[in-house]
Amino acid sequence: MRGIENWPRHLAARILMGVMTVITDLAALIFLTTIVYEFGFGVSTVERDQLINVYIWVWIIFLLDITLHLIFRSGLKQDRYKRLARMFSILFYLTLIPIVFPALTEVEFLSWLWNFLDSRYYRLTLLFVFSFFYLSNSVVRLLGRRTNPSLILGASFLFFILIGTGLLMLPRSTFHGISWVDSLFVATSSVCVTGLSPFDMTATFTPFGFTIIIILIQIGALGVMTFTSFFALFFMGNTSLYNQLIVRDMVSSKSLNSLFSTLMYTLAFTLIIEGIGTLLIWWNIHGTLNMNLKDELLFSLFHSISAFCNAGVSTLSGNVGNPLLMNGHNPFFLSISILIILGGIGYPILVNLKDIIISYLKRLWIYLHTREPIHRKIYHQFSLNTRIVFITTFFLLILGTLAIVYFEWDHALAGMSVADKWTQAFFNSVASRTAGFNSIHLTTLTTQSLLFYMLFMWIGGGAQSTAGGIKVNAFAVIVLNMFAILRGADRVEVFGRELSPDSIRRANAAMIISLGAIFTFVFLLTILEPEIPLVTLVFECIAAFSTAGTSLGATPLLNNESKILIAVLMFIGRVGLVTLILGMVKQKKHTKYRYPSDDIIIN
Repeated sequence: MRGIENWPRHLAARILMGVMTVITDLAALIFLTTIVYEFGFGVSTVERDQLINVYIWVWIIFLLDITLHLIFRSGLKQDRYKRLARMFSILFYLTLIPIVFPALTEVEFLSWLWNFLDSRYYRLTLLFVFSFFYLSNSVVRLLGRRTNPSLILGASFLFFILIGTGLLMLPRSTFHGISWVDSLFVATSSVCVTGLSPFDMTATFTPFGFTIIIILIQIGALGVMTFTSFFALFFMGNTSLYNQLIVRDMVSSKSLNSLFSTLMYTLAFTLIIEGIGTLLIWWNIHGTLNMNLKDELLFSLFHSISAFCNAGVSTLSGNVGNPLLMNGHNPFFLSISILIILGGIGYPILVNLKDIIISYLKRLWIYLHTREPIHRKIYHQFSLNTRIVFITTFFLLILGTLAIVYFEWDHALAGMSVADKWTQAFFNSVASRTAGFNSIHLTTLTTQSLLFYMLFMWIGGGAQSTAGGIKVNAFAVIVLNMFAILRGADRVEVFGRELSPDSIRRANAAMIISLGAIFTFVFLLTILEPEIPLVTLVFECIAAFSTAGTSLGATPLLNNESKILIAVLMFIGRVGLVTLILGMVKQKKHTKYRYPSDDIIIN
């Protein structure tokens, strides 16, 4: 009876919270639009005062929503309020202190705290964070509408590409302005972590523009749905079963119980690796690039993010082949290589490595405390996916390094010391697999090296990583299947495991679809760009589809129609053509019957 009596109150609370959700989403959009207008355009004092009024109204709406959440959460059992959400709510409430107790600003030991809480940047930062939280929550709520997950994934990338296009056209983003086609191209290249550009980015974009680019790169590398799902599910408490099932499939989590840990590990690995990479890069370039400390740290952070995300964008003219870096900076190139490899092997591999390291540390801890050896062996710590990715990646890196050394020792690498030659060969072997950095101008490479480049770009990095290509996982499965056929085996076995038919079919489909897409776009470009050599166009299309970002110089020569085609190819390569097709083609229902099998004559 008590539940029936409380039902009208719960219903009223849900209606009120639903109305507030619409209002806060609208306020969040207004705030983000206002921020873009203020910082993207030069505003007058009068306009800034008007914008301050907008910020105040948004602040009031957010404060009211937070208060209502704290009041009604206890009655809405299905909508749990997360701890970190409470923490951010407390930080938001702290902005009331200077308003409620203005006289305390005169107290000497409290004045600095009051001034900080009343500062413009503190309030704007909180408003920005909450705006992102609210909108992330709305995005994940769309999953509950039974919308096709593949379409949501593609639409989310497209949404950020369009937002980035508008931001890069702001007056403060460029020195002299760019066309909407060029802005769309660079925004697509950034979100799809490709790195292709139709012009010299260092001579075009201001520090504000590069800030937008690196944010787009970070969002695109993490995966838009991973980014928004983390904040929505972890902070805002939107945890409906259907939402969690869809997000689990998108981030390749093994179960609902590991969904939050998967999202946490994804963001944690990204921030930790990029942070360590920033320190390593700064340690090597400190005092050598004619920069002050602030510029050195920003340079290091930018290149660490760009490397781990496999974007290949640099703030230096000539990319990392700039003369300031080519002499005495081998540790820099090795640091960039390690970041590229870590970003390209995939988050599931990083999680598996973390589990293995923790397991051995626990065994070491027990041994140090008991002084007794542990005889129990640990089996199957390396997952089959980890073994395949590691072995294939190692083989490709060694093959690429030896190929570049062999074909370019007295050619593109001529004039370098032995240490520099091996370092540059290794770096370019790593970078060729969808990273996009280049320290050697590709037009100086031999034809044989370019063929290896195209092969490595097409293969790409690991699945669920920041890299592109058909993925080393698929390539390894294709090769293993080929050897099984040549040996006359009726199944594909590796490391004591049998590969599932579904994995083999998906790998073959990825290969065929990628070759079909590349052929189609090369064919279209030969019509639009008859003056550009065929090899150059093929290289450009493979780089775009594989999100590699390297070019033989064709990108600046493309007309607007060709740029749009390359932008579409980058989008397809990042989102995945299989994913897009799954979102548009009606899926066949599983049937309980099977037709009689028959053979097709092959060879």
